[in-house]
Amino acid sequence: MIIGLLNQKGGVGKTTLAVNLAAELAGTGARVLLLDADPQGSSLDWAAAREGEPLFSVVGLPRATIHKEIGALGRDYDHIIIDGPPRVTDLARSAIMASDMVLIPVQPSPYDVWAAAEVVKLIEEAGVYKDNLKAAFVVNRKIANTAIGRDVGEALAGYPLPTLEASITQRVIFAEAAARGQAVRELDPRGPAAKEVAAVATELLEQNP
Repeated sequence: MIIGLLNQKGGVGKTTLAVNLAAELAGTGARVLLLDADPQGSSLDWAAAREGEPLFSVVGLPRATIHKEIGALGRDYDHIIIDGPPRVTDLARSAIMASDMVLIPVQPSPYDVWAAAEVVKLIEEAGVYKDNLKAAFVVNRKIANTAIGRDVGEALAGYPLPTLEASITQRVIFAEAAARGQAVRELDPRGPAAKEVAAVATELLEQNP
């Protein structure tokens, strides 16, 4: 499965979710490739901060030819996670066309909900050429026990895409793990953050058997 994480608004936690999803899938014994298509190279920075054996492969490919090169790059992998660019560009279009599933991380903020319109438009355009393309929102960096955290799902209902049942809560452990080039499942395997990431991964696998 090829999962592309995209949102034209920066700061939504796209890279954090990408590396932790990759780690979760790798933890099942799957061969996983994390493709860093963001010119900022945040996933590559995460990999560089890591000491010890890598959990999965990380490759930088911030070019608008991902959909043409993904076949050769992904030949030896069970899953590919694409950490997409933060802007609507030809690079973003290529990442979408390369994906089986596009996951759109959205923070519980009106600005994030409004900004999602651009990515939804790109997905609809790509669907003309790739009719089996799937897409969904995932609520990320949710603030626990707040009204806005609960209401974001209703706000996203205005778009023609589903929202995953699983969501990710804002937790300090995500930043702590990132600083070490680790995943939350390594720092606290049975903690709430690791369980939330696992729930997102499980839901994605169920939707894309």
